[in-house]
Amino acid sequence: MVGVHDSRILGPLFGDPEIAALFDDAASVRAMARVEAALAIAEAELDLVPMHAADRIAAAVEDFSADLDALGTGSEQAGVPVIEFVRQFRAHVGGDAAQWVHWGATSQDIVDTALVLQLRGGLALIGDRLNAVIAGLARLADAHRGTVMAARTRYQQALPTSFGLKCAGWLLPLVRCRERLPDMRNRLLTVQFGGAAGTLAALDTRGVAVMEALAAELDLTCPPLPWHAQRDSVAEFGSWLSLVTGALGKLGQDAVLLAQTEVGEIDESAGGGRGGSSTMPQKANPVTGEALVAAARLNAGLLGTLHQAQIQEHERGGVGWQMEWATLPTMVVTAGAALAKTTALLDRLAVSAGRMRGNLGPENGLILAEAATFALAEHMPRPDAQALVKEAARAVIAGGGHLVEALQARSSAPVDWDRLRDPACYMGSNDALIDRALAAAGAIH
Repeated sequence: MVGVHDSRILGPLFGDPEIAALFDDAASVRAMARVEAALAIAEAELDLVPMHAADRIAAAVEDFSADLDALGTGSEQAGVPVIEFVRQFRAHVGGDAAQWVHWGATSQDIVDTALVLQLRGGLALIGDRLNAVIAGLARLADAHRGTVMAARTRYQQALPTSFGLKCAGWLLPLVRCRERLPDMRNRLLTVQFGGAAGTLAALDTRGVAVMEALAAELDLTCPPLPWHAQRDSVAEFGSWLSLVTGALGKLGQDAVLLAQTEVGEIDESAGGGRGGSSTMPQKANPVTGEALVAAARLNAGLLGTLHQAQIQEHERGGVGWQMEWATLPTMVVTAGAALAKTTALLDRLAVSAGRMRGNLGPENGLILAEAATFALAEHMPRPDAQALVKEAARAVIAGGGHLVEALQARSSAPVDWDRLRDPACYMGSNDALIDRALAAAGAIH
């Protein structure tokens, strides 16, 4: 194996066996056989195929085992596995019924519809995992609404915020991904049936009826017409997967930065045993956060390749189709793995409220500069307040001391200086914003 997802060494870091099993060779063969059986049943119900033949074809799915090496040879020769697959499946069906396998279909009908069935299984797992991450982040946001920490903009400390509000910021992109899911799912999980050139000519005037019956048999939606060369729904799904892993990558990047030794505000390896070094026993590397960033960047890169597959040749092409095979399953597995890793990270995450408070710089109070400006602006013109705070801040930076004391020495304004010293008193709409995020997630406080 050359892919990290299939590697027994690197697979646990990048892969997801449960989702990968939906796309392995055996699963692909089962999905194609299921489509052929559903097609035969649909056509039998319309009196296009003998019912006894459809019953035999459906029964043959249960104990069909393909020669995968021969399928591989067939793919290399024909650019698609279906020709050899149909040959093997007909031989397995046997008798008169064999001739009715693949009636009126083309290779792409079988491959695309089989893929849709596989994606349906993957979406079910990913949807469950997405819900679990959303629930975990909602709990953290609520639990840490009062855990004061430094907000950082462009890598520098800015103002006080709360860890709960940071978690709410991680939460909402995933909530929006969940909101996008039903409409996208409806567009994606649609049957593909168009025959050789999208006209269904082999079925005379019964093609649309077969397409509708096949969709019903497989519990898929039925499109207005075959989508052989219309790949926007596949590209949309890839974009959605990249949005999911991108949101998780942002969480992972923040987690890595917050876990830096000199920051130490969270620990993703609480309990020990993770992120060790081969030579430095003191280290606990943030391996899960790093894996989330890597997953986001991997899917973002693959998305560009997947979007190239929209460029199709006339009524049916081959290049873009093959590019989808090489990218989409990897993106699904990557997203599923990232969600599972995020749930594990949230479950073992240790939050150091003391370190967060300590990193606010209580010894100098400089993070309170904006708070001081607005407090003074109640008693003097704002430009004067800004100038006074800048002067005091420069004095603290140059000679030490605390910003509030430097301001008291420079102003007789009746400011509540004791309140100003407390970063928790300059949190603005922290609680209201967290409540809004929880409401959006369906987890109202």
